Amino acid sequence: MHNLIIPTDELPLEVVRERAGRNVLEAAYLGDTLVGCMTVRPPADGNATATVIARILPAHRGRGLGRALYERGLAQARQLGAEVIETVVLASNPEGLTFARANGFVEFDRYVLPGDTIPFVDLRLVGRDGLPGIATR
Repeated sequence: MHNLIIPTDELPLEVVRERAGRNVLEAAYLGDTLVGCMTVRPPADGNATATVIARILPAHRGRGLGRALYERGLAQARQLGAEVIETVVLASNPEGLTFARANGFVEFDRYVLPGDTIPFVDLRLVGRDGLPGIATR
């Protein structure tokens, strides 16, 4: 699923298996149809920041599936002790960037992986007070 949505950063199966040992990875289905996936990178090494990434295939966007997946990931990040939430969106995904910004995320970094041309955008959830945190909308 990741490779369909993020074709610029294909992951071999062994990398997915390794990540499954340290992250929460879930596939999202609508009935029997695979529509997306989610990753929660828990806080680590004394850092209270978790990364929540909800990905929905383009044909299934705009139906609230991303919101449901994101809210599930946010709840899991809280249970894992997160105090700050970040996300990552491929710059070529305007729907994902719009979704993140509409849900309180603010861009703080962009980077291009070696050999790629499309940047990834790092965003941090900002509360109503303007400070990073896990505030809800």
